[in-house]
Amino acid sequence: MDGGAFGAGKAGGAFDPQAFIRQPQTLLRLLSWVFSIVVFGSIVNEGYVNRADETQEHCIFNRNRNACNYGITVGVLAFLSCLLYLALDAYFPQISSVKDRKKAVLSDIGISAFWAFLWFVGFCFLTNQWQASKEEDNPMNEGGDAARAAITFSFFSIFTWGSLTFLAFRRLRDITFQEEYNTLFPNSPSLLP
Repeated sequence: MDGGAFGAGKAGGAFDPQAFIRQPQTLLRLLSWVFSIVVFGSIVNEGYVNRADETQEHCIFNRNRNACNYGITVGVLAFLSCLLYLALDAYFPQISSVKDRKKAVLSDIGISAFWAFLWFVGFCFLTNQWQASKEEDNPMNEGGDAARAAITFSFFSIFTWGSLTFLAFRRLRDITFQEEYNTLFPNSPSLLP
């Protein structure tokens, strides 16, 4: 990227897809996106089972429909959040104002930390309900792999969203430095890349 306001390339520069894909936050967001698909997809597809003597399906997680609803809701909303912030990351080099960049990064910090927390809660909730599940509620062991996949990828999502929070903090530090530099030396050109 060409030099400009620190934290992104020169404002108004051409979009470089290769540079965009190679950024750590883009890779982590794509990974978080895939993890959210795995979580809500596995619960939607195989998260509901019934006994041989019942017609109504129940959630595989201890027959607690709130566990399935939580996993699906968090998965779908994290999926949409990843798409939104991927678009923001792609648009970020076009933002010329350091203050606007700072607002974008602050929202990224808040959202990423919030999602890391929700995935932690989801992992604990799904694991607890899976441990409390009774074998007689699912005698044929249907959907067990899907339930374990949802739990596993909920766990992985804690770290991807936590890493996104860390990267956003680093980007905020860099933008804050640029803002202070511009305040101290308003007429000098930017010396930072």
